[in-house]
Amino acid sequence: MAAIFVWIFVFFSLFASNYAFDSLDPFGNITISWDYLSDNGDTIDVRVSIYNFQLFRHVEEPGWKLGWAWKGDEVIWSMLGAEAKEQGNCTRFRGQQKPHCCKKEPVIIDLMPGTPYNMQTANCCKAGILTSLKQDHTKLGATFQMNYVKPSLSDSGPGFTMPENFTLGIPGYSCGTPFQVPPTMFTKDGHRWQQVLETWNVTCIYSQFLASPAPKCCVSLSAFYNSTIVPCPTCSCNCRGLPGATCVDSDKTSMLQLAQPNGGEAAAPVIRCSHHMCPIRIHWHVKQSYKEHWRVKITITNMNFAKNYSQWNLVVLHPNMGNVTQVFSFNYEPLTVHGKLRDIGMFWGLAYYNDMLLTHGENGNVQTEVLLHKDRGKFSFREGWSFPRKVSFNGDECVMPSPDAYPRLPNAAHVAITSLNTIFFSLFLILL
Repeated sequence: MAAIFVWIFVFFSLFASNYAFDSLDPFGNITISWDYLSDNGDTIDVRVSIYNFQLFRHVEEPGWKLGWAWKGDEVIWSMLGAEAKEQGNCTRFRGQQKPHCCKKEPVIIDLMPGTPYNMQTANCCKAGILTSLKQDHTKLGATFQMNYVKPSLSDSGPGFTMPENFTLGIPGYSCGTPFQVPPTMFTKDGHRWQQVLETWNVTCIYSQFLASPAPKCCVSLSAFYNSTIVPCPTCSCNCRGLPGATCVDSDKTSMLQLAQPNGGEAAAPVIRCSHHMCPIRIHWHVKQSYKEHWRVKITITNMNFAKNYSQWNLVVLHPNMGNVTQVFSFNYEPLTVHGKLRDIGMFWGLAYYNDMLLTHGENGNVQTEVLLHKDRGKFSFREGWSFPRKVSFNGDECVMPSPDAYPRLPNAAHVAITSLNTIFFSLFLILL
């Protein structure tokens, strides 16, 4: 019965993830906030902010690339805290000073840390990286300001004209249409509050299926009470021999001609050949059982020769996550997503110790041990109860082994019969 329940849960979890719904973070999104600061007659001052309101999914290198389409012939005259990737055709402006960007569909990228102060604005210049809500809420947002020329009279109506077709330039994200919200309030001294002229929001959500048709991680299992090690399922992320399934057999990375990122793009993956062909493997080992507690060892291995994972995180769904007593070398925080249920836990690395998962090799793994209290009303080693129901790495759900393959307790009936046979045989020898 337990195995059937696990199968049903996995099926609906995979079905939901294809349609941009994450049951572990149902309200997670990235919000673009567009504040109209002032109307200067021919030009408009705007502040654009990007907020990552996702519990555990962060934006990593090469970062966001915000795009939109102007409805008229607007041009960006100047910008602080970010820059347009291309200037476009500005030949209609004959003066010495040219606009910052004349493209109909501009793409805006973040500036790097250490940018000169005269090019900065508050909360800018993070190389496009946004942390998640739980890992570091102080770095989940980015802001830039711009001044743009209004569209010609024939294109503009009353009020402000919002752009359309917003994009984040991050695989897997799709953005909705802009909608107006109450004006943003702000203060300069903490006493007097002011508000902008108008505020419009755009909500962007993530779909793992849109980001990549193939999964990016898998889970293997083992337990102290069973000698079987259940590996990642075969072809979890790809199959060797299929088109596009390239991998490397050797650990000698010095011999590899690794693809380096060009133009700010992410490096192409160079995966160690395996039966599962996943860049990331998570191993869950039920290590020990005590009277009141039980211990689990978690190991995350990077199978990618070309990519480090900075600010990585691991999210686990298990009914005992609310009873975590101690985590030895990771940060940990329970996630309360569904009412009072505390069955979701989030792990991430300790700053300057193991918050970066290095490329595949001798140091390409991080691990911890977790001590959990036994809840006598729920705890069991039977029917695979001690293994997670769902695991995600950096916000992407990992492929789990089949519940039928989980390590199981030795058959108690078989042990009892064997013991009785031993006793009867001993008595028989005595009687002889």
